[in-house]
Amino acid sequence: MAESSPCGVCRIHAGAPGAEMEIHRAGLWLLRHHPLPAPLPGWLVLDSLRHVGGPADFDAAECAGLGPMLQRCSALVRDLSGCERVYAIAFGEGARHFHLHLIPRHGADAATESWRVADLYRQVAAGERPAAEPEAVAALVARARERTAGW
Repeated sequence: MAESSPCGVCRIHAGAPGAEMEIHRAGLWLLRHHPLPAPLPGWLVLDSLRHVGGPADFDAAECAGLGPMLQRCSALVRDLSGCERVYAIAFGEGARHFHLHLIPRHGADAATESWRVADLYRQVAAGERPAAEPEAVAALVARARERTAGW
């Protein structure tokens, strides 16, 4: 999709603000860190490269590729963040382009518990809670790029 596209995800893929958070691009998928201000270090987003609304509209290759890519990316979030679980959430309301949020769940941090993670997101977006330190996010992105270089 062209850079003049109204789709925010397509614009990020084409180099708009947020593109600096790209970690890995291969085949049908793009892995990136949530743009700043990020709610948590390690809050990654897996996008389809093709402008498609969601799994109901995937082609056969996207269907076959999502599982293995999701497993790799979830393991990466867990390994880099030290979390116990990784939530995978795709709403598609902000951008109707498939983007799957991969969110680290830390047992000691109640703000990352179940649906509270949505409150955390809203609080950071509203400036009511501090965002992740940009330096911590940049360091995690650098480590993630190193780890995914061989994918």
